[in-house]
Amino acid sequence: MADTVYQPYADSNQTPHRVEGYARTFTRTPDSFVERPVTLTERTGPLAVERRLAVGTADFTRTSPDGPRAQGPLMLLHGRVVDEDNNPVAGAMVEVWHANAAGKYIHPNDSHDAPADPNFYGAARVVADPDGLVELRTIKPGAYPVPDSKAWWRPPHIHFSVFGRVWLSRLVTQMYFPGEPLNESDAVLNAIRDPQARSRCIARLTSTASSHALVYEYQLVVRGRNGTPSLP
Repeated sequence: MADTVYQPYADSNQTPHRVEGYARTFTRTPDSFVERPVTLTERTGPLAVERRLAVGTADFTRTSPDGPRAQGPLMLLHGRVVDEDNNPVAGAMVEVWHANAAGKYIHPNDSHDAPADPNFYGAARVVADPDGLVELRTIKPGAYPVPDSKAWWRPPHIHFSVFGRVWLSRLVTQMYFPGEPLNESDAVLNAIRDPQARSRCIARLTSTASSHALVYEYQLVVRGRNGTPSLP
């Protein structure tokens, strides 16, 4: 089969696969891809994906039930996975990961000299309930400098990976926080040219009083004209 030359997204509702100023988006994206036939394997499943991928706790604030709480502002996230008609995507597998309050990921490739938090892991898989709802109890992530760049900083954000009803259906995106000054200069967020699409990547602050935590709402629209943009 012939290779197909890499083409960035032309859709202003989506970000390009490669973002100028963010070197890692170039190393993660191939120059070309190989087309393959779509067989039954790609058209069906994943059935009972939680049996194949480990499901974790939706509480990121501790690494053990009786352990001390992670450092940083406590936050609650009420997320909902829906399709283009606002119907819930029940049973969707949602992967979540983000940096700690100091902007440090628990990953060996994170060379940022911010301190790690022994009480914070910051990654899990959760399953949407029959109403498409996922809830996350965590701490608000911090900003961090972008490696191999001209010292620009990424604003606080949370990564999501949503598995759909077929293997070829997967949304990888990022959620941002309202009112963050660094949002205005973030090369990843601002690679989405359409302002309305860009706004769909920003959560809504609903309360600061409940459970002594910041409370946010966020909707993951997995497809359609008003779908949540795909972000690296």
